[in-house]
Amino acid sequence: MNLLHPLKHYYQVRPRLLVALLLAIVCFFLLPASQPLVQKLLIAWNVMAWLYLFSLWWLMLRTPAPGIARIARAQDESAATVLALLCVTCLVSILAILFELGAVKHLSGGDKIQHIALTAATLVVSWSLLPTAFAMHYAHMFYLHGSKTEKALLFPDKLPLPGYWDFLYFSFTIAVAAQTADVATGNTAVRRIALLQAVLSFIFNLAILGLSINVGAGLLS
Repeated sequence: MNLLHPLKHYYQVRPRLLVALLLAIVCFFLLPASQPLVQKLLIAWNVMAWLYLFSLWWLMLRTPAPGIARIARAQDESAATVLALLCVTCLVSILAILFELGAVKHLSGGDKIQHIALTAATLVVSWSLLPTAFAMHYAHMFYLHGSKTEKALLFPDKLPLPGYWDFLYFSFTIAVAAQTADVATGNTAVRRIALLQAVLSFIFNLAILGLSINVGAGLLS
C-alpha cells in the first residue's frame, strides 16, 4: 500500500514518463536472453525516449500559454529531479553507444547496418530529448520562480504569457548554436541551467560528429 500511493501520485503528475518507463521495462524483458545486454538496454532506452519525446511534444503543441502554469505547479515537486535523471541517462546512452560501436567493427552486412541504425536512433532521440526537457524546465522556472520585476527569461517582444514554442525556441537555440539568440536570461538560476544545457549539448554534438565519422569509415571499409 505504501508503494502504490507514491506510484499513483507520480502517475497523476507525470503519466507520460511513467508509462514510457514501464513500456521500456516490458520491452527489455521481452527481448531474447541471448541478445547482448548493451543492445537490450539501448533498445529499451529508445522505446522509452521516443515515446516520452513524442508525448511531450504532443502536450506542448496542445497546451495554450495560460495552461503552462498549471502544468508547472503540478510537476514542481519533481522538476529538478526529472531533469537531472534525464541528463544522466542521456549521457549514459552515449557510453552505451561507444560500446555498441566497438562491436560494429567485427560485424558485416545486415547485422552491421542494424547496429549502426540502433546507435544513430539512440543518439538522435537522446539529443532531441534533452532540449525538449530543458524547454519544459525553462517554462517551469518562468511561471513558478519568476516575478513581475524579475523574469526568468526576457523575451524581446515582452510577452506576458510565453508559450511552449517560445521556450522550445530558446532551448533548441542553445542546443544547436550554444547561444541564447535574442532571448536573455533574467537571473543566475536560469544561467546555471543554460550553462549546463550548453555543456551537455557540446558533448552530444561531438558525439554526433564522431558517430558520423565512424559510420562513414565503417561503410567505406
